[in-house]
Amino acid sequence: MAKLRHIAISVPDVEVAAKFYIDTFGMQRVNYAATPYGDGLSLSDGTVNLTLLKFHTDDAAGDARGKDFTGLHHMGFIVDDLEGMSSQIEANGGRFHRELKGGGGVDFERKFLDPNGVVFDISHKGWVGTKV
Repeated sequence: MAKLRHIAISVPDVEVAAKFYIDTFGMQRVNYAATPYGDGLSLSDGTVNLTLLKFHTDDAAGDARGKDFTGLHHMGFIVDDLEGMSSQIEANGGRFHRELKGGGGVDFERKFLDPNGVVFDISHKGWVGTKV
């Protein structure tokens, strides 16, 4: 069974956003990754990873919303069977979008679009600060 364990928000300043979520909801800082794509500051409540993203370029943002978009960027589900779930997603109208394969603190994400174009990812490794 897939479990929602990751939410990514694109923000203008990861530190300002982190302060809000830490001070308001008691989230804990669990990781910071500076990558060629952008900066990601991960927080956790012990179950779910909330990653605050600041992309360097429009291309790095990965879709038409570009680097200056602010808001919910994508969500992520941890799955037991990466290939099986990929097939199930596509059988139900989802479309493959792209894949990120580690480096700079990012473990692994296979990104898809749901039938409405909403971006989500699946991972068999999970995200820092999450529970299986």
